[in-house]
Amino acid sequence: MLNNEPAISTYASAEASEGATVDLRRILAAFRRRMRLFAAVALVVFTATLLYTIDQRPAYTASSSVMLDTQKSQVTDVQQVMPGLVADTAAVDTQVEVLKSRQLAGRVVQTLNLTQDPEFNSALGSPKGFGAFRAGVSRLLGRAPATRTAPSEQQVLDSAIDKLLSGLSVERSGLTYVIDINYTAASPEKAALIANTYADRYLLEQLEAKYDATNQANTWLNERLGRLRGEVIAAEAAVSRYRSQNNLLTASGATLTEQEISTYNQQLATVRAQQAEAEARLQTARNQLARGSNGDDVGEALGSAVIQQLRARRAEVSGRAADMEQRYGPRWPELLRTQRELADVDTQIQAEIRRLVSNLEAQVQVARQRTASMQGSLSQARGTLAANSAAGVSMNELERNAESVRTLYESFLTRFRETSSQNGLEQSDSRVVSRAKVPVGPSAPNVPLNLLIGLAAGLLLGLVGVVLAEMLDAGLATSEDIETRLRLPSLGAIPLLKSVTEPGERGIAPVEYVVSRPLSAFAESVRSLRTSILFAHTGRTPHTVLITSALPGEGKTTTAIALFRSAADANQSVVIVDCDLRRRNVSKVMGISPEVGLIEVLNGSRTLDEALVADPLTGAAVLPLSTSDILPRAAFEGPAMDKLLADLSARFQLVILDAAPSLAVAETRIIASKVDATLFLARWRKTPQKAIETGIQLLDQAGANVIGVALTQVDMRQQVRYGYGDAGYYYTDYKRYYAT
Repeated sequence: MLNNEPAISTYASAEASEGATVDLRRILAAFRRRMRLFAAVALVVFTATLLYTIDQRPAYTASSSVMLDTQKSQVTDVQQVMPGLVADTAAVDTQVEVLKSRQLAGRVVQTLNLTQDPEFNSALGSPKGFGAFRAGVSRLLGRAPATRTAPSEQQVLDSAIDKLLSGLSVERSGLTYVIDINYTAASPEKAALIANTYADRYLLEQLEAKYDATNQANTWLNERLGRLRGEVIAAEAAVSRYRSQNNLLTASGATLTEQEISTYNQQLATVRAQQAEAEARLQTARNQLARGSNGDDVGEALGSAVIQQLRARRAEVSGRAADMEQRYGPRWPELLRTQRELADVDTQIQAEIRRLVSNLEAQVQVARQRTASMQGSLSQARGTLAANSAAGVSMNELERNAESVRTLYESFLTRFRETSSQNGLEQSDSRVVSRAKVPVGPSAPNVPLNLLIGLAAGLLLGLVGVVLAEMLDAGLATSEDIETRLRLPSLGAIPLLKSVTEPGERGIAPVEYVVSRPLSAFAESVRSLRTSILFAHTGRTPHTVLITSALPGEGKTTTAIALFRSAADANQSVVIVDCDLRRRNVSKVMGISPEVGLIEVLNGSRTLDEALVADPLTGAAVLPLSTSDILPRAAFEGPAMDKLLADLSARFQLVILDAAPSLAVAETRIIASKVDATLFLARWRKTPQKAIETGIQLLDQAGANVIGVALTQVDMRQQVRYGYGDAGYYYTDYKRYYAT
């Protein structure tokens, strides 16, 4: 294959340039050759769609619409236990899924008692489908129908829910808050009833959810209030008990001790003032007396009624004594008595003054004792207050605890009153905007749409079938396939004889037809192949040409004999050598049964001239295989084969060797390494590409010069559809040329 590198690069560049554009005629050609497959697939799909449409029962669809209500009446300004929905896209989509839920479907089933409807409970109706078929077979065989186990209530309910959901379609209307509830049933009245029941049950579900939430909140709050009430009582009792135990009783917001201290402070200030006043009066009196006063100017004396009376009496006695002394003289006895009376009054005055001073001293002493007593009581009260302050720390903690419990209790009590007032005021988050009406016409089957879909599906699947058939077609159909897939030159194509002959000529063998009809299309294809071999890109005209294939039954012998006889008919010196040791097809096809042949020449027991025989039709030389059963193990490996090929090349212009398949027999690869050129044959659309590639690879590894590939047994009638860009594609245009 080393000599094929220029050709390979040429084909690769041609393929790359052609791949840049789409050839519509090539696509049409592929479609034409697969037209039967396309039509069959399309017809099957369309027929199945038609039968399915005919078999469908009429179905009716009713639609009701609900809307998420974004505007609700506010009767009380109280926060609801379950707040309303936030009408955003997620909320609307969530409600769509709620409408599709099995829980809501179960409520609808229970509301309409659908478990007693044969359409939703198959156990109530007659068997259908396979069950009906089995029951019919049992009746025909005279057997009692098999008893079915009665389903449980839950199974019946689940089955009814599944059936109900199968006819339900819920979808949001555009980007609005409106949700359409569509239901499809066999009865128009039932479809409308179920659609409306769905809407009603959906709204009722929302109300029940809010009602249940409110009741649960009230129940929980009531229980919580009962516990909090006990906690409040216990906390307040603890505060009262602690106050009593620690003498922390209060009045008007202050403890009794604090009030007592306040009173003591006021009283202490008063007694201290009184003490100071008494001490000041006493000190003043003492100071006056110390300065020699007779006590007349002492403040207490000035205010004493006794002293005032005594002074008034003294004034009277003193006046009388002065009068007597002036009138009667100092010795007047009455005067002396009056003077003694005056002295007695003075003595009384002084005694009264002393009594007043003593009284002041007593008052001061009393004031001091009162102040000391008050000070002691105050000190004692302050000690008690200090002890109370230490106990007040725990008291404050108890009060704070009682206050927190009381506050929590009051908040729960307020919330309980609010939630209790909401009973009966719950509102649904949605409302029905359109109730379903009984449909007047069926919604399914949509015959025109089904047929259109069936036709479109048939055409599409037909095209898919065509594409898959083309992709799975592993064979080669055109020269372009050879050049693009194998990267080898296409040397020609040998048609299937019956595809290029008239019905009366189809009994003639191809190897005879090429001689008897030299101007036929078959003979021309053989001559074209011979010409391609002679002018192959090998650098020189080949003298020895090996013909092989990947698998048996691909027309090697027929092609080799046809080439041989075509060359002989053209007066070319040619010989054909039968190298298939196992089949001996050349000898069999030509009807030769020689006793001397190729093996005898190679082992030296006979000469070449003794082994050569004449072709019965053309008289050209043939080197057959003898009928001997002895097959040498290495007949073509030694120098004898090289010498034979050299002798044949010297005597003949063209040496054609018919060999066994390259995949099956290793001898073929040995011969291929010794000849000038190897022609590889592939049966049209039959030989797998992988087998061809493997066969050529084995030949290449042996050093063979594979000059190209030729197709055999080409059906020219079919090639008109397969071979776009190939000569066979135009066969209908030039086939009459050979008939004239």
